Amino acid sequence: MKKIALFFTSLLFFFVSAANAHGPVRQKAEEDITINAPAEKVWAIIKNYDDMSWLPAIKSTSADKGNTKGSIRVLTLKDGGTITEELKKYDDKNMSYAYKINEMSTAKTITHSGAEEKVPVLPVDNYAASIDLEDKGGSTVVSWKAGYYRAYMNNNPPEEMNEEAANTAVNAILKTGLANLKALAEK
Repeated sequence: MKKIALFFTSLLFFFVSAANAHGPVRQKAEEDITINAPAEKVWAIIKNYDDMSWLPAIKSTSADKGNTKGSIRVLTLKDGGTITEELKKYDDKNMSYAYKINEMSTAKTITHSGAEEKVPVLPVDNYAASIDLEDKGGSTVVSWKAGYYRAYMNNNPPEEMNEEAANTAVNAILKTGLANLKALAEK
């Protein structure tokens, strides 16, 4: 009887521990904007995977295979950091593409829980995104969607790499990028 009680107590402890110990939750961000310009004009600005000049934070872009699936591009940020991305899908006819971040430079190093932690230039991990255009007969709806985790994959993240930092950074990129795209396309 004692063995059965001990077994159930241990089992209960295991389930309670498992329920309380969780890591990061996948985050999502989506921004849509209506641009008063034909879809072909908007697409002409963003369609080249090796040209991110429409995104304000980007200083320069290079890609090894242009708009070909698997192309690797390196974004050099105005503050000097770099982000390396891979083109996962490209559809010129439907005016859309998808990409994934493979690597990022370090913005700074912090001490957290007694360990040195590298804070990436974008405080996310496993980031993937897509940009899609929809022709609305003279205007265009651009949708930019991203899915990602916070940068710190263990429990108890530092504030530089928690969900709030990740969401704030990603939403700022999407909003400023689309606002600038609108300004460029509506000139």
